[in-house]
Amino acid sequence: MVASRAASRGTLAGMSILRAFAVLLLAQFVGEAVHRLLHLPLPGPVLGMAGLAAWLLLRGGAPDAALAETSDTLLRWLPLLFVPAGAGVFAYPGLLRAGFVPIVVALVVSTLLTFAVTAWVMQLLSRRATVRARTEVEA
Repeated sequence: MVASRAASRGTLAGMSILRAFAVLLLAQFVGEAVHRLLHLPLPGPVLGMAGLAAWLLLRGGAPDAALAETSDTLLRWLPLLFVPAGAGVFAYPGLLRAGFVPIVVALVVSTLLTFAVTAWVMQLLSRRATVRARTEVEA
């Protein structure tokens, strides 16, 4: 009896993880469809994850345990997706040499732009927090 309850719990947990994985794939599919239909400059998976985030916010903000666990597991294995790209760098050194200057320029410009945007957002949030704190003290 106890063994059958444990087995059914394992099956239910497996089903909720499959459901969560299906939700993630559906979000990616919807994002890809929106990207292709509207010809937006953002990749479909990014649009899908933004849509999923919006859906979660409308639903209450926090994902259920199965969705969080499935997402965490996928993120834990994310570095494996960089192995083919790393292998490509070693397999095609001629292409890397031919595009070296544009690659370096793109990396430097995007890094500097990321630093600038991050600093700007931090200043904006810091000012907002300061104004909010002053308002709470005055009230």
